Amino acid sequence: MNLILIGYRGTGKSVVGRHLGKLLGRRVVSLDQEIAGRAGMSIPQIVAAHGWDHFRGLEVAVCSDVAAQPDLVIDCGGGVVEREANIATLRAGGVVFWLRATPATIVSRIGGDNNRPSLTGTKSFTEEVEEVLARRQPLYERLAHAAIDTDSRTPEDLADTIVRRFRGGTSV
Repeated sequence: MNLILIGYRGTGKSVVGRHLGKLLGRRVVSLDQEIAGRAGMSIPQIVAAHGWDHFRGLEVAVCSDVAAQPDLVIDCGGGVVEREANIATLRAGGVVFWLRATPATIVSRIGGDNNRPSLTGTKSFTEEVEEVLARRQPLYERLAHAAIDTDSRTPEDLADTIVRRFRGGTSV
Protein backbone atom coordinates (compact mmCIF):
# COMPACT_ATOMS: atom_id res chain seq x y z
CA MET A 1 0.00 0.00 0.00
CA ASN A 2 1.31 3.43 -0.95
CA LEU A 3 1.49 6.45 1.31
CA ILE A 4 0.39 9.45 -0.75
CA LEU A 5 0.89 13.13 0.06
CA ILE A 6 -1.35 15.80 -1.45
CA GLY A 7 -1.84 19.49 -0.80
CA TYR A 8 -1.15 22.91 -2.18
CA ARG A 9 2.42 23.68 -3.21
CA GLY A 10 4.50 24.79 -0.27
CA THR A 11 2.69 22.70 2.35
CA GLY A 12 5.73 20.47 2.86
CA LYS A 13 4.99 17.44 0.70
CA SER A 14 8.49 17.04 -0.73
CA VAL A 15 10.48 17.51 2.46
CA VAL A 16 8.05 15.45 4.57
CA GLY A 17 8.02 12.80 1.84
CA ARG A 18 11.80 12.41 2.07
CA HIS A 19 11.56 11.95 5.84
CA LEU A 20 8.76 9.40 5.38
CA GLY A 21 10.85 7.46 2.88
CA LYS A 22 13.66 7.17 5.42
CA LEU A 23 11.37 6.25 8.31
CA LEU A 24 9.48 3.62 6.32
CA GLY A 25 12.37 2.38 4.18
CA ARG A 26 10.43 3.19 1.02
CA ARG A 27 11.26 4.79 -2.28
CA VAL A 28 9.89 8.33 -2.62
CA VAL A 29 8.48 9.34 -5.99
CA SER A 30 7.71 12.96 -6.85
CA LEU A 31 5.03 13.08 -9.54
CA ASP A 32 6.30 16.47 -10.71
CA GLN A 33 9.86 15.16 -11.09
CA GLU A 34 8.57 12.12 -12.96
CA ILE A 35 6.59 14.33 -15.34
CA ALA A 36 9.57 16.61 -15.97
CA GLY A 37 11.85 13.62 -16.50
CA ARG A 38 9.55 11.98 -19.01
CA ALA A 39 8.94 15.26 -20.85
CA GLY A 40 12.62 16.19 -20.86
CA MET A 41 11.83 19.70 -19.63
CA SER A 42 10.92 21.51 -16.43
CA ILE A 43 7.29 22.14 -15.49
CA PRO A 44 7.54 25.87 -16.31
CA GLN A 45 8.93 24.89 -19.72
CA ILE A 46 6.12 22.37 -20.30
CA VAL A 47 3.49 24.94 -19.35
CA ALA A 48 5.10 27.69 -21.45
CA ALA A 49 5.40 25.45 -24.51
CA HIS A 50 2.18 23.46 -24.30
CA GLY A 51 -0.10 24.97 -21.62
CA TRP A 52 -1.59 23.73 -18.37
CA ASP A 53 -4.02 21.33 -20.07
CA HIS A 54 -1.14 19.43 -21.69
CA PHE A 55 0.71 19.29 -18.38
CA ARG A 56 -2.41 17.92 -16.63
CA GLY A 57 -2.68 15.22 -19.32
CA LEU A 58 0.92 14.15 -18.67
CA GLU A 59 0.13 14.16 -14.96
CA VAL A 60 -2.78 11.72 -15.42
CA ALA A 61 -0.52 9.23 -17.24
CA VAL A 62 2.31 9.49 -14.72
CA CYS A 63 -0.09 9.32 -11.78
CA SER A 64 -1.60 6.11 -13.13
CA ASP A 65 1.82 4.51 -13.69
CA VAL A 66 3.24 5.48 -10.31
CA ALA A 67 0.15 4.62 -8.24
CA ALA A 68 0.17 1.10 -9.71
CA GLN A 69 3.56 0.42 -8.08
CA PRO A 70 3.57 -0.99 -4.54
CA ASP A 71 4.91 0.42 -1.29
CA LEU A 72 5.93 3.92 -2.34
CA VAL A 73 5.77 7.32 -0.74
CA ILE A 74 4.21 9.45 -3.47
CA ASP A 75 4.65 13.23 -3.38
CA CYS A 76 1.94 14.71 -5.61
CA GLY A 77 1.95 18.10 -7.25
CA GLY A 78 -0.52 20.53 -5.75
CA GLY A 79 -2.84 20.42 -8.75
CA VAL A 80 -3.13 16.65 -9.00
CA VAL A 81 -6.74 17.04 -7.82
CA GLU A 82 -7.58 19.07 -10.93
CA ARG A 83 -8.36 15.86 -12.84
CA GLU A 84 -11.00 13.38 -11.68
CA ALA A 85 -8.95 10.45 -13.02
CA ASN A 86 -6.16 11.29 -10.57
CA ILE A 87 -8.55 11.41 -7.63
CA ALA A 88 -9.85 7.92 -8.39
CA THR A 89 -6.38 6.52 -9.08
CA LEU A 90 -4.77 7.89 -5.94
CA ARG A 91 -7.61 7.10 -3.57
CA ALA A 92 -7.53 3.48 -4.76
CA GLY A 93 -3.73 3.35 -4.71
CA GLY A 94 -3.02 3.90 -1.04
CA VAL A 95 -3.62 6.03 2.02
CA VAL A 96 -3.81 9.71 1.12
CA PHE A 97 -2.65 12.39 3.56
CA TRP A 98 -3.58 16.00 2.83
CA LEU A 99 -0.93 18.42 4.10
CA ARG A 100 -2.60 21.75 4.85
CA ALA A 101 -1.22 25.21 5.56
CA THR A 102 -2.67 28.69 5.76
CA PRO A 103 -2.20 31.00 2.77
CA ALA A 104 0.18 33.14 4.85
CA THR A 105 2.38 30.12 5.59
CA ILE A 106 2.35 29.02 1.95
CA VAL A 107 3.33 32.50 0.75
CA SER A 108 6.15 32.70 3.28
CA ARG A 109 7.48 29.29 2.21
CA ILE A 110 7.35 29.63 -1.58
CA GLY A 111 6.93 33.31 -2.40
CA GLY A 112 10.41 33.63 -3.90
CA ASP A 113 10.37 30.39 -5.91
CA ASN A 114 10.61 31.18 -9.63
CA ASN A 115 10.44 27.50 -10.63
CA ARG A 116 6.68 27.42 -10.12
CA PRO A 117 4.62 28.86 -12.98
CA SER A 118 1.70 31.12 -12.20
CA LEU A 119 -1.60 29.32 -11.93
CA THR A 120 -3.74 32.34 -12.77
CA GLY A 121 -1.36 34.72 -14.52
CA THR A 122 -3.26 37.83 -13.45
CA LYS A 123 -3.25 38.12 -9.66
CA SER A 124 -0.71 38.91 -6.96
CA PHE A 125 0.97 35.83 -5.57
CA THR A 126 -1.02 36.01 -2.31
CA GLU A 127 -4.31 36.46 -4.17
CA GLU A 128 -3.44 33.52 -6.41
CA VAL A 129 -2.71 31.27 -3.44
CA GLU A 130 -5.99 32.22 -1.75
CA GLU A 131 -8.06 31.77 -4.91
CA VAL A 132 -6.58 28.46 -6.03
CA LEU A 133 -6.53 27.04 -2.51
CA ALA A 134 -10.22 27.88 -2.06
CA ARG A 135 -11.06 26.18 -5.37
CA ARG A 136 -9.05 23.05 -4.60
CA GLN A 137 -10.00 22.61 -0.93
CA PRO A 138 -13.14 20.52 -1.61
CA LEU A 139 -11.13 18.36 -4.00
CA TYR A 140 -8.38 17.76 -1.43
CA GLU A 141 -11.07 16.91 1.15
CA ARG A 142 -12.66 14.40 -1.20
CA LEU A 143 -9.38 12.68 -2.03
CA ALA A 144 -7.79 12.58 1.43
CA HIS A 145 -8.16 9.83 3.98
CA ALA A 146 -6.64 12.18 6.59
CA ALA A 147 -5.66 15.84 6.89
CA ILE A 148 -2.58 17.14 8.69
CA ASP A 149 -1.97 20.84 9.46
CA THR A 150 1.65 21.80 8.76
CA ASP A 151 1.77 25.37 10.11
CA SER A 152 4.47 25.76 12.80
CA ARG A 153 5.47 22.08 12.67
CA THR A 154 8.79 20.60 11.67
CA PRO A 155 9.06 18.10 8.82
CA GLU A 156 10.34 15.51 11.28
CA ASP A 157 7.34 15.95 13.58
CA LEU A 158 4.96 15.76 10.63
CA ALA A 159 6.62 12.60 9.31
CA ASP A 160 6.43 10.95 12.75
CA THR A 161 2.73 11.83 13.02
CA ILE A 162 1.97 10.49 9.55
CA VAL A 163 3.88 7.24 10.15
CA ARG A 164 1.95 6.61 13.38
CA ARG A 165 -1.36 7.22 11.63
CA PHE A 166 -0.36 5.23 8.54
CA ARG A 167 0.71 2.23 10.59
CA GLY A 168 -2.46 2.56 12.64
CA GLY A 169 -4.46 1.68 9.52
CA THR A 170 -8.09 2.55 9.94
CA SER A 171 -7.44 5.33 12.44
CA VAL A 172 -6.11 7.72 9.79
